[in-house]
Order: sequence, then C-alpha cells, then structure tokens
Amino acid sequence: MPEILIFSLVLLVMVFTLAWAVQWTNGNAGYVDVAWSFSTGLTGLAYLLAGGGDPLPRLAAGALLLLWSVRLGSHIFRRVTGEGSEDGRYAAMRERLGKATQPVFLVVFWLQAGLAWAFSLPFWVIGGQPDFRPPLVVLGVIIGVVAIIGEAMADRQLARFKARPDSKGKTCREGLWRYSRHPNYFFEWLHWFSYPLIAVGAALAGWLWLLPVAMFLFLWFVTGIPHTEKQALKSRGDDYREYQRTTSPFIPWRPAS
Repeated sequence: MPEILIFSLVLLVMVFTLAWAVQWTNGNAGYVDVAWSFSTGLTGLAYLLAGGGDPLPRLAAGALLLLWSVRLGSHIFRRVTGEGSEDGRYAAMRERLGKATQPVFLVVFWLQAGLAWAFSLPFWVIGGQPDFRPPLVVLGVIIGVVAIIGEAMADRQLARFKARPDSKGKTCREGLWRYSRHPNYFFEWLHWFSYPLIAVGAALAGWLWLLPVAMFLFLWFVTGIPHTEKQALKSRGDDYREYQRTTSPFIPWRPAS
C-alpha cells in the first residue's frame, strides 16, 4: 500500500481524536460530522494533487469534491454552532450510554475517521488515472453539480421553514420536501455516482461503484433515515405519520393523496 494512504489514515485518526476532545469539552458530538465532511474533501484533494494521472479527470473530480466538501461542511458547522443543542441522534446516545458515553464516542469518532479515509480512496484512484472517457467525465460532472445544487436547495428550504414561528411541531412539505421525506439524503447519495463515471479508464474504477451502494446503506439503515425519522415521530407525532403515509421516503416522487 502506498505510503500516502497509510499516512493519511494515521492523520485522520489524529484529527478525529482531536474532534472527540472538542466534543468532550463542549458537549456537542455534532462536530464529528463537520470533521467528516472537511476531512474527506481535504484527503481526496491531497490524493488528486499528488497523483500523476491525466489532468482532466483529476481537475473534474477535484472541482466537484471541493464544492461538495465546502458546502456540506459549512452547512453542518453552521447547524452545529447555531442551533444551541446537540443533534438528537447524539443526544439520545449520550442519554442511553451514561458513564460509557466518552469511550463509546471515541470509537464512533475513530470509525468516522475510517469512513472519511474510505470515501477519499476514489480520488487516489482518479489521481493516478492514465486514461479517461470524455463523455463520462462530462456526465459525472453534470450529475455531481445537480446533486450538490439539489442538496443545497433542500437544506435552504428546510432552514427557511424551521425559522418560521409557526413551524414548531409541524413537518416541512415545501419545495423538494413535498416529494421526498429526505431530499437532502437523496441528493447526497446521487452525488457519489459522479466519481465512478469520471474514473472509467482507471485500473480500479469498477470498485468505485461500491461508493453509492455504501452511501445508500448508511443513509437507509445506519446513520440517516432511521434516526431522523425516530426523532421526527417523537417531536411531531401524528403530523409526521401522515407525512410518512403520503410522501416518498427517499427518491422524489409525486405525493400520495
């Protein structure tokens, strides 16, 4: 394994250990999501810059990755620092774990370091890519840009809804949220189709199709939808149950009557 991969993994573990220490002092584990967004982006960009492959796929992937990382990381940072309370997922873990909270959180943060490393590996592949397919690079960039714009729109629509004084206890059904209960998650998943397309021509390009599969599994079964919907049912009750009945859980679709 090239030394840069080992070095980046060690560095990521150190960064996430520091993020764990920060949450220990301020009581907000949401900083792990900030660290994940920025660390994945910076690690991937380092691989692209260090690679000796063709400049075009490196430039295309780097531009998308930079835009994605800055937008998502900044959005999560504003949410973590602006809401004044810890994300419901981590607050529930803290309450359930009691005295074991910090040791378990340290393991969670290290696992996130491993995920940041894994999701940055495509850019190591693209960084050394000797050949590419121009139409697929263009298609990958188009999908990536559409996904980033869609996720940003969903986040802004939800933020505007939450800022209204009459939104407490109600569910956002405006804009993209009328067609999907989790449009932000859908566009985040869609974004990870970009890099396997850009990477076609690289030796390990086929493995990159595991990216959208892994992202879907995490969002659908692990860190995304299950926790979000559990908190929504707890805080919004019947209003959210009706929303579940009429609205697609993931892929945007026409609402049921």
